[in-house]
Amino acid sequence: MNVTIRKGVKDDLPEVLKLIKELAEYEKALDSVTITLEELEKDGFGDHPWYWFLVAEDNNTIIGISFYFIRYSTWKGKFLYLEDFVINKANRQKGIGSLLFEATIQICKDENLNGMTWQVLDWNSPAIQFYKKYNAEISTEWLNGKLTKHQIHQITAH
Repeated sequence: MNVTIRKGVKDDLPEVLKLIKELAEYEKALDSVTITLEELEKDGFGDHPWYWFLVAEDNNTIIGISFYFIRYSTWKGKFLYLEDFVINKANRQKGIGSLLFEATIQICKDENLNGMTWQVLDWNSPAIQFYKKYNAEISTEWLNGKLTKHQIHQITAH
């Protein structure tokens, strides 16, 4: 293998979308992926980028992504939020995830961020064990809240 890690570019987005869908299928939620290539292009490469990503490549083929944005904690300040982190199925358990995760950690250092956060499904034991190798805290006390665009548009102000 000849794995390299680099910053993602607009031309990578078709392969990025495939990996996003592969992760969603693994998480038993493929039907929930509604993002389009056009939205990814506009949101990541328009006047105000809303996200960034790193790619892991083997011989110029994208085999993994670290997809992130910067969030702000009123208690702690700037954090990197790791939205998606995936290595394609054929290339797992080869150390590529560690290279990509450590490159993401390096972004936190380079940008002088106060930390990195992410979510992991409670049944995803391989991912939990991976994160624990980095001495990560995996919380079981916080519950996720969410409103969809559809729900938001149905709410009337009082």
